[in-house]
Amino acid sequence: MSDNPKFEVIDRRKFKAEEERENREEEREVEAQKASPELAAGPRLVVNADHKESAIEVEAAEEAAEEPVEELPLTPSAEESHQQKAAYDASAQRMEDLIRAQNPAAGAQPPVTFEHLVQQLYVTAMLQMGAGVQEGEPARVDIVGARASIDMLGILAEKTKGNLSAQEEGSLQAVLYDARMAFLELSKMISLQGVHPPPVPKR
Repeated sequence: MSDNPKFEVIDRRKFKAEEERENREEEREVEAQKASPELAAGPRLVVNADHKESAIEVEAAEEAAEEPVEELPLTPSAEESHQQKAAYDASAQRMEDLIRAQNPAAGAQPPVTFEHLVQQLYVTAMLQMGAGVQEGEPARVDIVGARASIDMLGILAEKTKGNLSAQEEGSLQAVLYDARMAFLELSKMISLQGVHPPPVPKR
């Protein structure tokens, strides 16, 4: 055993100062809770008195903020649209020249007009309602698709009102009337037949 024992000196003043500081902070928190009881109850949702939102609305707003927003494509300028139209016309003409070179008897394709658009939608709607089926084949009806095609004709009539010639307006209205009448007759037939449940599979 050594004659000169070693001692470790610990400065208690440092620890005492830290304990006193922590005690003061705890006393301040207790006093603050006594002064405002609502703080003692824990965290709460603070709602503006002028605009109160439910918890569901707040949650929905937070989810919407997290979802990525799809950016719409930028609208091209008039110059960009003009250049693209010129390039498209030149490309379409090259394709037509190639087709006519392989089939010299074929004449030039007529330009697409407003009536072509109307007829395209009309024919699509009628085919979706089972028209054009060969004899002996079952009609394949897409009633939902037919309604969409007829609704497109209706939108076309609404958006072009006052901007068509008398012939174009008459053709569009006649086609729309005929397509709607065919839809009414087909939907009546479907309603009379009723909807049958699918057959139960045999085990």
